[in-house]
This record gives sequence, structure tokens and C-alpha cells, in this order.
Amino acid sequence: MTQAVEGSTVLLHYTGTLEDGTEFDSSRGREPLKFTVGRGEVIPGFEEAVSGMTAGETKVFTIPADEAYGQRRDDLVMQVALDQFPPEIAFEIGQQYPVEVAEEQVILVTVTDLDDETVTLDANHPLAGSDLTFSVEMIAVE
Repeated sequence: MTQAVEGSTVLLHYTGTLEDGTEFDSSRGREPLKFTVGRGEVIPGFEEAVSGMTAGETKVFTIPADEAYGQRRDDLVMQVALDQFPPEIAFEIGQQYPVEVAEEQVILVTVTDLDDETVTLDANHPLAGSDLTFSVEMIAVE
């Protein structure tokens, strides 16, 4: 059987959960995830964990936060006066908004707090600081 190695294109189903068992993502019920090992198309810890798997194999593994989306950083949370934004923007807690941080570089920020004068924006990835557990079923290795 062919093993997933650098340069292999793999097709797999996965379910991702947090430490408390909360499911944050799954390919079940949709198309399987397809990526090429070694191209950096998925988080490094995920790519490393599926390396060596063969079609039909299942595996459960946990990726520490540092090998997934990193630790949460307080310097990526900012409070901004609402008058700094166009009045037509209607912020909502939990909503994500694209923000241009440099020419042709856009990041997503999440609204974490809101009052009459300010909005708190968090540029951390929503899964930053979390260890991620994946249950994976390898469908095909090409």
C-alpha cells in the first residue's frame, strides 16, 4: 500500500475537537479534504500526523497549540473608537470582519466586545491557544 509522503496527494475525512470534546470542524457530510503533503496547505502538525498513513487507515492525534494556530496573543486584541469606522458598519459580537493591515494584506478580526463608543477587535485565530484533536480516516493516497 502507498504511504502518504512528501509530494503525495491525500484524500481524507476528519473531525476536529477541542480538549472539552467540542467539535470545531468536520469533513463528514461533505467532500473529503484533499491536499498535497509538504506544500504547507494544512497546519504543520496535521501534515506531520498523516504522513505515513495508507488508504483505509484511521488515526486519532492531538496537535499542541504551538503546532496548530499558536498561543493567543494579547497584542492582537485592540479596542478602537467606533468613530474610526464608516457609520454604515454595524458591528456585532462574534462577527468577523476583514481588515487591511498592509498593501494587499488582509486579516480577519473578530468582534469580542462592543459598547456605545468602542469596539474590541481580536486578530487571533479563533483556535489560537487550543490543543486540537483530530480523528482521521485516510480515503486515498496518490
